[in-house]
Amino acid sequence: MAFSFFGGIHPNDMKALSRKAAIRPFPAPEVVVIPLSQHIGALCKPLVKKGDKVTLGQKIGDSEGLCAPVHASVSGTVTAVEPRPHVGGTMVPSVVIKNDFEETLCPDIKPRESIDDLTTEELIAIIREAGIVGMGGAMFPTHVKISSGLGKVDTVIINAAECEPYITSDDRLLREEPQRLIGGIRILMKCFGLKKAYIGIEKNKPEAIQKLSEILGWNSDIIVEPLRTRYPQGAEKQLIQSITGRQVPPGGLPAAVGCAVFNAATAAAVYDAVWLGMPLVRRGVTVTGRAIVEPMNFLVPIGTSFEELIDACGMKDAPSKVLTGGPMMGIAQFDWSVSVIKGTNAVTVFSQEDLADAKDPRCIRCGRCMEVCPMHLMPLKMYAAERKNDIEALDSLHLMDCIECGCCSYTCPGKLHLVQSFRTGKQKLRDAAAKKKA
Repeated sequence: MAFSFFGGIHPNDMKALSRKAAIRPFPAPEVVVIPLSQHIGALCKPLVKKGDKVTLGQKIGDSEGLCAPVHASVSGTVTAVEPRPHVGGTMVPSVVIKNDFEETLCPDIKPRESIDDLTTEELIAIIREAGIVGMGGAMFPTHVKISSGLGKVDTVIINAAECEPYITSDDRLLREEPQRLIGGIRILMKCFGLKKAYIGIEKNKPEAIQKLSEILGWNSDIIVEPLRTRYPQGAEKQLIQSITGRQVPPGGLPAAVGCAVFNAATAAAVYDAVWLGMPLVRRGVTVTGRAIVEPMNFLVPIGTSFEELIDACGMKDAPSKVLTGGPMMGIAQFDWSVSVIKGTNAVTVFSQEDLADAKDPRCIRCGRCMEVCPMHLMPLKMYAAERKNDIEALDSLHLMDCIECGCCSYTCPGKLHLVQSFRTGKQKLRDAAAKKKA
């Protein structure tokens, strides 16, 4: 690695809890609840109704514009199309399917013997129809990212950093199914017409680095870039800087500096869609935390509840918190009946010993938050502005450039809820912009 980025932290990665747990197929549950919102963009409209029979991989929701369709992860009968709890904290229209356990495959799913004759437009259409989104958590539709980067991108980067503590699902993917990853990368390279790509992976995953290096060799079109272990290495802008030295401008997108970044699991899903014809209906999920008896990595049908995953691993005692994702950027869940969606890479269950909230959180103006912010922002001033509802100050402090990585909250000795404040502040900015436009 020739480059680095400003700020960042070195939390205990806690990956030892699940690092040795090979990915196991999770048994399809009796009922799956598939939200019609699993991406950034327009809510999918249901294509099925109560009483309809569906097959595994059948498209059950879609819409126009910025959207990625959703598919049935089991075969069976639709028992409801209604709002259900969502990992984002709201009620979202969802398709509820009772599993018939026959795993009847959708007749549209057919493997391909060759993809040599497929054009970029045809590949993008296949990826779109498969419902593939960013599986590192962002959930931006992959076909839109490819389309918007055509003619601009000269470097494809695969995000295998997996810098968030506790999570090991991508690590296990790289170690167990590297050919899916490599095949997906070459499809993405074909889309952009490129001859070279990079895999950015932190050095705390030596087995994955060794496995990929052995397969690819030293003179490959895909270069494995071992990276210094530092959070948030896997953030898009920081990963680009680490590998290429290029800095994405404030408010800009990676394509502005000729880069396109895709999560490792996303690349593997691209392989499944193009070669196997299989839409995104399952994904790797780490179930971990100090309250879990046996942390595991599962290949989970989308629509499976968190409660079923937690029960499969067992709990030592009553948890203090259950998150979707890891401790830095994860979202606390109020209802364990929420479903695994395309962006769910982990279910992290904290014990009572993990509680670190202060009774009287306050800013002591130490400046540590500014020292670790990888976006060169001033969290303490942004926090003060949000508390005062100072919209002009929030805008001038570039709050919208915050990537919500949690470095500031982690390092704050006053235990301020900084990231939550910034999320609230961003919504205030959006509301103010909408009011001004109206």
